[in-house]
Amino acid sequence: MRFFRSGSLFLTATLLILGIGVAKAQRLPTHWTADGYQYYKITDDGIRILDTRDTSKKAIWISKEALTPQGKAPIDIKRFSVSANGQKVLINTNTKKVWRYDTRGDYWVYDTYSKKLWQLGKSLPASSLMFAKFSPDGGKVAYVSGHNIYVEDLADGSVKQLTTDGNSKLINGTFDWAYEEEFGCRDGFRWSPDGKSIAYWQIDASKIKSYLMLNTTDSIYPYVVPVEYPVAGENPSSCKVGVVDINTGKTNWINTPGDEVQHYIPRMEWTSNSNEIILEQLNRAQTESKVFIGNVSNGTTRMIRDEKSNAWIDGKERWNGGDPTGWEWINKGKDFLWVSEKDGWKHIYRISRDGKETLVTKGEYDVISVNLIDEASGYIYFMASPDNATQKYLYRIKISGGTKPERVSPLDEPGTHSYDISPNGKVALHNFSNSYTPPVSEVVSLPNHKHIGGKIVAVNKDAQNKTEFFKVKTVDGIEMDGWMKKPTNFDPHKKYPVVFIVYGEPAGQTVTDAWGAGINRLYAGSMANDGYIYMSVEGRGAPAPKGTAWRKAIYKNIGIVNIRDQAMAAKEILKWPFVDSTRIAVHGWSGGGSSTLNLMFQYPDIYKTGIAVAAVGDQLTYDNIYQERYMGVPVDADGRAAFIKGSPVTYAKNLRGNLLYIHGTGDDNVHYKNAEELINELVKYNRQFELMSYPNRTHSISEGEGTNLHLKTLFTRYLKEHCPPGGR
Repeated sequence: MRFFRSGSLFLTATLLILGIGVAKAQRLPTHWTADGYQYYKITDDGIRILDTRDTSKKAIWISKEALTPQGKAPIDIKRFSVSANGQKVLINTNTKKVWRYDTRGDYWVYDTYSKKLWQLGKSLPASSLMFAKFSPDGGKVAYVSGHNIYVEDLADGSVKQLTTDGNSKLINGTFDWAYEEEFGCRDGFRWSPDGKSIAYWQIDASKIKSYLMLNTTDSIYPYVVPVEYPVAGENPSSCKVGVVDINTGKTNWINTPGDEVQHYIPRMEWTSNSNEIILEQLNRAQTESKVFIGNVSNGTTRMIRDEKSNAWIDGKERWNGGDPTGWEWINKGKDFLWVSEKDGWKHIYRISRDGKETLVTKGEYDVISVNLIDEASGYIYFMASPDNATQKYLYRIKISGGTKPERVSPLDEPGTHSYDISPNGKVALHNFSNSYTPPVSEVVSLPNHKHIGGKIVAVNKDAQNKTEFFKVKTVDGIEMDGWMKKPTNFDPHKKYPVVFIVYGEPAGQTVTDAWGAGINRLYAGSMANDGYIYMSVEGRGAPAPKGTAWRKAIYKNIGIVNIRDQAMAAKEILKWPFVDSTRIAVHGWSGGGSSTLNLMFQYPDIYKTGIAVAAVGDQLTYDNIYQERYMGVPVDADGRAAFIKGSPVTYAKNLRGNLLYIHGTGDDNVHYKNAEELINELVKYNRQFELMSYPNRTHSISEGEGTNLHLKTLFTRYLKEHCPPGGR
């Protein structure tokens, strides 16, 4: 249950509800030119070059006409990459989804010198190529098709198949469902620095059981859709790393210590040496992280770092904006940067190849993400928010450490900032919003943050009925952040219904000072105009920059600690004079749906109406990488007990209020089995509720004509009927 990146559950669910929208495909990276001041951008007329120093310059680099194959329509560019020398462009088109993102498709190469355009892998099935990328010298392209790795010579067009054993269960160069969903791992191979070999993951999913979904809508006779899906308590796929020589086709395997089934390898890259790779290995419980350097020639490894935790250890995609690729090398490959929470806060460490560590950032604050290593100037740029966990700002600190971080984001722009920084560290594409200022983009110089181009960022000082941020302290002494959108014509002498939006798991925050806070896109109309107080409070377990103890308090207690925090905060809020305690509603999606159910069942005296969407009703049905990370490995009765204790189905008999449950029958993430287990429990105890099953819809419940409107109408009707709006 993680980011749609990272992942899936939180982006497709909570962000939709908050009004930020749902991503239809992967966010495209910015491709900067060699000088670091210009970047390429896909436009309706081809690919243009934009100059950050003069935003009026938008020269066409490759025209649509140049990208039109003879006798065919122009190529619809989905994404592209540029060779190291800037001569060739690799264009991805005709893409198809692989679970979340459209990561398979066709690839074309355009040579800007010869003006030649040609397709790669023409003998392979259409839309089957994945993760194509240039060799370091730009003379070859490697890609995956049908779970095997190929390399194509751009000079003579010859294609060589480097692996031959790949199939739907033995996966070369990419990943299975669980690795993709929970580690953000998709692209599973890397060119060596000298371009003579390719390092790749091999995933053996042959022993993974398939969850059999039933498609009853796309043909007269229903048919089974199998999804390899290792649930909590089941062994994961085995994983190993090999290096294949592109001339001989021979693979040398890296002998990583330990059982391949009981460990994960979520990160692997080359060092600066073409005979060495570096990788991170996590134990199955994800409580121990080891870093190894592997020798390609003889397959041996040596461990240079070992970290243990009493809870879980986050992988790179969790501290680098959802991207698990790359390795943060500095000092000509002699050292690298690493992020760890071992001192109680998420901090950057400098690590030498022999494992010596130096703390770079220091203090009671969290590094949210690493944005750029600017070795030329000697600084690291990173995101943090030491004083307000609902906001996000850019800071920089000397690579050598030992200094206080310097805030780069302006002091007069409170809210949420994001930056795409040029590799030269001189300019950045800056985005800003807060709860009352819509997103705005500009180009700024660094480190002085001077406006260069785009729309000038200005906080909306004229905003009316702003979303209010507050803190509430529970009877347990837990201080929680919250936001509240009051009715448009709020009268403090009246009492209003409260609708809570909840998530409550480690995959994402709901209480952030960003555009969308206070907006509910599942509601048809304006909740504020109709007379609702819309609210969210955020307790322990949420990945807020409030220290390790805050985030890890939920370990082995999902469904208990996070639920109590929500309920105890609600109890305090019910004391407010303008809150109507008889009209309290809660809703959430995915992990938020699970929280909604638990709140309705465990605290029926507080929550009178609940709308739960795509909830995990039984934690033992969810995938092992996610659920075991936060709840432990349920290898025995004691281990399973924590899963059962936190599952909504355990408490379904306590339902007293009004419940609407919604789920897609084609959900490959939180399977419809969860709905049916819940239904059985509610029926068993004669607990009346309403159910809406969306046939063959996935976890986002976005497919099919009319679905979005129907869902909004359903949500709004049920809320108004059972939790009427307006002051009384």
